[in-house]
Amino acid sequence: MPFDFSEGEILLINKPYKWTSFDVVNNLRYFLKSKLGIRKIKIGHAGTLDPLATGLLILCTGKLTKKIEEFKAFDKEYTGVFTLGATTPSFDLETEVDHLFPVNRITEKMILDTVAKFTGNQMQVPPRFSAVKIRGKRAYEYARQDEEVKLAPKAIEISAFEITRIELPEIHFRIACSKGTYIRALARDFGASLKNGAYLSALCRTRIGPYHLRDAWKLENLKKLLSL
Repeated sequence: MPFDFSEGEILLINKPYKWTSFDVVNNLRYFLKSKLGIRKIKIGHAGTLDPLATGLLILCTGKLTKKIEEFKAFDKEYTGVFTLGATTPSFDLETEVDHLFPVNRITEKMILDTVAKFTGNQMQVPPRFSAVKIRGKRAYEYARQDEEVKLAPKAIEISAFEITRIELPEIHFRIACSKGTYIRALARDFGASLKNGAYLSALCRTRIGPYHLRDAWKLENLKKLLSL
């Protein structure tokens, strides 16, 4: 076998749409136990992707699980789509649209001027539907009970923010950013800055530090290789 999971492997996986990051970890762990007979195996992921996002997920096994915190600190790069003219409570497609806004007066110049406002160092308030801990509970637990809580802003950096296509109400983008940046929160703030609304309608993580999505495995292809 070309892999030594106990000593440690760094696996780049292309996370499927609607899978949680833990779904990927659990699926591979079950495969290694049931199909390859590896009974005791440590596996962890280095940075959660939302279920509705796709793209690069780093898994570490065995002794290399000690490197997970190091990988979490890397900067990230994403491509995706903001949909203008509407908002959702979760700032993405996890929840239904709750408000609509006209977009006929939004121009390309307004969009590009807004991009400039969100490039560089800034403070960002995390989304209500996030895993941020407040008084021992996750923020999303309060949000799902429709209970308001105050989330403290956090320092982030957006080192690159490029609009790759404008097809209103959709804006396609590429973003490079620091650890802890919520692209859903950026969608919220981007829409508000335009005196409009916006939510995140698609997201793909293309890079984590020096690791790229183009080098990632589809989970099923990796499992086929391991079965040979």
